[in-house]
Amino acid sequence: MLESIILILLMGFFVGEIAFRLKAPPLVGMILVGILLGPQISNIIDFSILQAADSLRTLAVTIILMKAGLGLDREKLIQQGSVALRLGFLPATCETIVIALAAMWLLNFDFATGLLLGCIIGAESPAVIVPGMLRLKSYGWGVTKGIPDAILTGSALSDVLLLLVFSLLLAFLSQGTTTSITLPGGVTLDALQILPFQVTMQIIFGAIAGLLMARILVLLLVKQNWTQNYTQDTLVAGSLTLLLVVLAEKFPIFSGYLAVMATGFFVIEFDAPLGRRLRNGFETLWVVAQIVLFVLLGASIPLPVLENVLLVGLLILAVGTLVGRMLGWYLSTLGSNWNWQERLFLLPGNSAKATVQAAIGAIPLAVGIEGGETILAIAALSILVTAPLGAWAIPTLAPKLLEKGEVDPTKVAIARHIVLLAAVDTSPLAEEVLLKVAELARRCDGEVVVLHVIQSDNTGSIKQLRQQTRKLLADIRYRFLIVGGVVSEEIISVAREYGVAEIVMGKRGHRLWENVLVGSVSQAVLERSLIPVVVVEKINRTYP
Repeated sequence: MLESIILILLMGFFVGEIAFRLKAPPLVGMILVGILLGPQISNIIDFSILQAADSLRTLAVTIILMKAGLGLDREKLIQQGSVALRLGFLPATCETIVIALAAMWLLNFDFATGLLLGCIIGAESPAVIVPGMLRLKSYGWGVTKGIPDAILTGSALSDVLLLLVFSLLLAFLSQGTTTSITLPGGVTLDALQILPFQVTMQIIFGAIAGLLMARILVLLLVKQNWTQNYTQDTLVAGSLTLLLVVLAEKFPIFSGYLAVMATGFFVIEFDAPLGRRLRNGFETLWVVAQIVLFVLLGASIPLPVLENVLLVGLLILAVGTLVGRMLGWYLSTLGSNWNWQERLFLLPGNSAKATVQAAIGAIPLAVGIEGGETILAIAALSILVTAPLGAWAIPTLAPKLLEKGEVDPTKVAIARHIVLLAAVDTSPLAEEVLLKVAELARRCDGEVVVLHVIQSDNTGSIKQLRQQTRKLLADIRYRFLIVGGVVSEEIISVAREYGVAEIVMGKRGHRLWENVLVGSVSQAVLERSLIPVVVVEKINRTYP
């Protein structure tokens, strides 16, 4: 088992990086690793891991949905609330019905079995869509009109709807009976009549469960201070949100996945600093979770069966997307302020299949439904075709179809390479500057540019300064620069050249520095620099 975990993580990561360097989505490489290691080819992955694949996928989806909730913007959702709600129901419904009709024609399925296939194929993949939309938000694409937020919310709602309909159809096809209830007065409602009430109940109670869990997290992590760092915050939040999914499976009165997403949304509303810490923590968790998710997804793909339904499966996918889903997109955005380019973006932004198909695609075959093997093969085909296309098309087409707006750093994690500049001379104050810049660099995992501006021939002092820098910045990436010129001007020039986030320098330096301009060098840099400046004073250290 340990050998399998090592292979999954290392091969998944490196092959994913190879795919990325070849301008393909990393998940393509991870899925290929799963196919190679899985039972279809080499059968290297330990059987116990394959048995636990559903649970591991659930864990990964919980992480990505929490990330999605922590990235939602309430103001943008209010702005596009109607569109988000319609995206949650209309595209999925239209695609499911069209796929059912196509399956009746091409595969000779009955309507109920065709709907079962439609529910599996129509579900949208949070593992592809959520990272894609959060990345767009971090760059500002479509944020002015709240397009990423509308797609995120609509995707979660559509999965709730389709998973519920799937479970009802599965019970009907496997048992030949339908669930019914009798109301006071003798009125009996069958499964289809109950469905709208069940969907509404799952959404309402899912939102309430998320709100309550967010309150609990704020109480435990903020008001009572049970944790000391963001790693512990993430541990507690991840465990409690996973508990929501487990409880939803045991007591299916609410949607566990929707509750997880709602938890992240309400945490941001109740305590933004906690939301920011959790966002960073779940971003780290996703690095590992996505490898496990997509490698196991590749391992579950039935290659021999896939060959038999390749052409028919591609035709069904094309009809479902280009007819059913596009009709749903048109109806969802009707009357909105989206232009035709933004509506067209829904084709790559709202079509990817992966997670749900991997989780439920094999269930019809497992319970003995006629045509289950074909359903599994088409579900696998939808993953192989749409997941890589969606992961590639979202970042590629967004700049061409969406308008770029202002990024809100309080709503999404923004990956930024931090570079700090330490301006040092050969005085004793250089140690304080280096200690301060080292402290800042460790906090943000940044790099340091150590700058010394030569004012005289002091080779020996520079050598000592290099040794001091090597000692104090031993665990930090840094470069040591020596330039000549006016000190304050060179500091500002180098800071601009390297795009530094902050300049760290001493309040008083070598006397030669103080004579360059009227007043100190630090004062000159403070007056002229548009980059934040941290000024360090000499500290008299006493040791026991």
